Amino acid sequence: MRQLELWGGHEQTVNRVGGVFHDQTVRSGHHQRLGDLERFAALGLKALRYPVLWERVAPRRPDEHDWRWTDERLARIRALGMRPIAGLLHHGSGPRYTSLVDEGFPAAFAAYARAAAERYPWIGDWTPINEPLTTARFSALYGHWYPHLSDEPLFWAALLNQIEATALAMREIRAVRPDARLIQTEDLGRTYSTRPVAIQADHDNTRRWMTWDLLAGRVTHGHPLWSRLASFGLGERLRRIADAPCPADVIGVNHYLTSDRFLDHATEAYPPERIGGNDFMAFADVEAVRVALPAPGGLEGALDEAWSRYGRPVAVTESHNGCTREEQVRWIREAWRTAQRLRERGVEVEAVTAWALLGTYDWNSLLTRHNGHYEVGAFDVRSGAPRPTALAGELKRLAEGEAAPPHPATQGPGWWRRDIRLEFRPVFRTVETPEPKRAWHTDEAPSRPLLITGATGTLGKALARACEWRGIDYRLTSRAELPLDDEAAIARALDRTGAWGVINAAGFVRVDAAEADPAACHAANAEGAIRLARACAERDLPFAGFSSDLVFDGRKGEPYLESDPVAPLNAYGESKARAEREILALERALMIRTAAFFSPYDPYNFAAQVIRALAVDLPFDAASDLVVSPTYVPDLVDATLDLVIDGETGIRHLANPAAVSWAEFARRIAAAVGLDPEMIREVPSRTFRWPARRPSFAALDTERGQTLPPLDQAIARYVAMIAETDFAAEAEAQVEGAPQTRAVRDDAPVS
Repeated sequence: MRQLELWGGHEQTVNRVGGVFHDQTVRSGHHQRLGDLERFAALGLKALRYPVLWERVAPRRPDEHDWRWTDERLARIRALGMRPIAGLLHHGSGPRYTSLVDEGFPAAFAAYARAAAERYPWIGDWTPINEPLTTARFSALYGHWYPHLSDEPLFWAALLNQIEATALAMREIRAVRPDARLIQTEDLGRTYSTRPVAIQADHDNTRRWMTWDLLAGRVTHGHPLWSRLASFGLGERLRRIADAPCPADVIGVNHYLTSDRFLDHATEAYPPERIGGNDFMAFADVEAVRVALPAPGGLEGALDEAWSRYGRPVAVTESHNGCTREEQVRWIREAWRTAQRLRERGVEVEAVTAWALLGTYDWNSLLTRHNGHYEVGAFDVRSGAPRPTALAGELKRLAEGEAAPPHPATQGPGWWRRDIRLEFRPVFRTVETPEPKRAWHTDEAPSRPLLITGATGTLGKALARACEWRGIDYRLTSRAELPLDDEAAIARALDRTGAWGVINAAGFVRVDAAEADPAACHAANAEGAIRLARACAERDLPFAGFSSDLVFDGRKGEPYLESDPVAPLNAYGESKARAEREILALERALMIRTAAFFSPYDPYNFAAQVIRALAVDLPFDAASDLVVSPTYVPDLVDATLDLVIDGETGIRHLANPAAVSWAEFARRIAAAVGLDPEMIREVPSRTFRWPARRPSFAALDTERGQTLPPLDQAIARYVAMIAETDFAAEAEAQVEGAPQTRAVRDDAPVS
C-alpha cells in the first residue's frame, strides 16, 4: 500500500437552473487566476481534481471544442508536479444541446470524453461524471436543476444515462490510454430514522450505493432495486449495463457533516422548513449529527462500508466543513487521521482530498440562485487575491507528515464530537441502520472486532445495534463480504479483520420455502455455518450460532431443555439439528436455540402484524394449537453477547420464559397496546396450509440458568418502545417496495 496522499480540488460545479448556467470556477475567480495553481501546489498536494468540463469546452456544438483554458491549466498542473484527475461533468446536465434524460446523452458524452483523452493522453486518472446519483436526484427527482423534473422513472433514467455515459467514456479514454483509472465519486451518507419511517430509510440506504453498484454490474435480478427499476421499463438497460461492467478503480467517497441524515415521524419537534415526506407520510429530514443518539458513523463508517462492499481502493474525494476556521481544520485533520487509522486496519485508503480550496458559493440554496452566500476554503477569495487561511497551513502540515505541531486554537474535538452538536431534542436511533464501525473512535490503537454475519437480517442488525450501545468494536458482514460457501473467503475475512470471535446470525429463515428447496436451506444453515465454525476452531476463536425450537417434534408436552433429544419435523429443523451436531463437536463453540422473534426494530414480525391489523379494526387469525416461547430480540442479543464474552460453550436455550400459543401471544400483545383482544380469532394451524410441519408444543426452558426476563415484562418494554408508532397509518400505507420519493429541502446533503 503506497503512502497516504493529500489531494485537492476547487469547487467546480457547472449546473443549470432554467436557462442559466451557474459556474463555480467563475464565481470563485479561479477562471481568471492561473496563479492559483502555484498556491495549490505549495500545499503539498499530490493530485488535483480539475475541471475539463463539457459545458465549458463545447458549450455550443458537440464538434466545436475550445481547449485553450484547459490546455494552459493542465500543462501548468503537470509542470508543478501534481497529477490532474480530470472531471468532464460536475453536477451538470451537459451543454444546451443535451440533458440528463436525452436518449443521445451517453453517446454524445462518450464522444466528448474521447476528444478530451486524445487532447490529454498523458492524464491517467479520470472522473467522467461527478456524483451521478446526487445529480440525478437534484435534477430529475427533486426538480432543483435542469431539466427540473420530479418523476421517479425519469430520475432512474437520468441515473442510467450517466452510468452508461461513464462506461462508454472510460471505453473511449482507455482506447487512448489503456491504463486510465476511473475514480468514481459519490456523496455517501447513511440515513437513520425512527421506526415509522424505517421503510424510507431502508430505501435510501439501498439507493445510495447505486452509482457504484451499477458500474460494477451488480444490479441484476438479485439486487434489492432491480424489480423497482424493471417496473419502470428499465430492465433491458440494466441487463445491458450489467453485461458490460465498468467498476471504479477507486471508490471516491464524498462525505460531509450533512451527509448522514435522520428521518423523524414526530414532525412537531421540528420547524416547518425541515418537514418533508413521501407519498404516504410526512417526516422531518435533518442532519443526523444534530439529533441522533448515538452519533452517526460519519466518515469512518462510510469508508469502512465502501471498502467492505467493494474491496477496492477508496479515497476521500471531498472533505469540507463550512464553519469557523478552527472547526474546518479539525474536520480535515479528523479525515486524515481517520484514513490513517483505517489503513492500519488494512483498508486501502489512497488519499484524502481537501475540497473547496477556494470556498463555495450559494450551496445553501443548492445552487438554485445567486444569493451571495460564501463559505471560506483553504483560501479566502473575497478580497480578490486569495488569502491563505489556517486551513491552508494545516494542509501543508499534513502533507509534510505532521512534523510541526498543530495550531493551538485548533486542538480538541470538533463540534460534532461535543454536546453542542445537538440542535433538536435527542432521538435514540431505533431503526436497523448500524454502521460497520463505531462513531466514537479516538487515536488509540484499534481493538480487535467481534465479527457478526447476517447484515441484512433482524438478528445481525440487532447484534450490531447492541454492540454500538455497549461500546463493543464489531464488523457486521453481508453474504457478499463473507460468503459462507467459500472456505478461502472465510479464512481471508477472519485473518483480515483480526476478529477475536464470531457470531453467525446469517442463514436461511423461510421455514416453508425450505420444504421446496431443502438443499439451499442446508447449504446456508448447516454447511455454511459449519464451515465458518471450523475456520474459527482452526484459529482458536470463539464461535456462536443460532438454532431453533424447530429441532424438536413437540411430543414432550412440556418445555424443552438443552439435554432433550432432537427430532425435527421439517427441512428447516433438520438443517439446524445438523448444524448443532457438527458445530458443538468443535472447541469454543456455542449454539443458542431460540424462537418466535418480536422486536421494536422490525416492522414485519408477528407482533407488529397483530397491532397493524387491529389498529384498523381487522380481525387477526392466529394458531391456537401451536405453543411457543416468544423471544424479545433486544433481550436475546444482550444475553448472547454476555455469553460470548464469558466464553460460554455448548447448547443454550434463550427465550423469554413462557409457553403460549400464537393466539395467546397475539392477545397479550393486543391487550398491552390497548387494542381489543377479542379481535384475535383462534384457528387451528392446518387452516394456514403451511408446507412445513410444526411441533405442536415447542416451548423452551433451560437447565443452565435463565438469563432472559419473563415474557410479560418483555412485552411491556416492547410496547413502550413502539408507543409513538401510528400502526393504522402504516397499515394503510403498506405497498410493495419502498416509497417513491421524499422531499428534499435546502438543508439536504450537498457536495
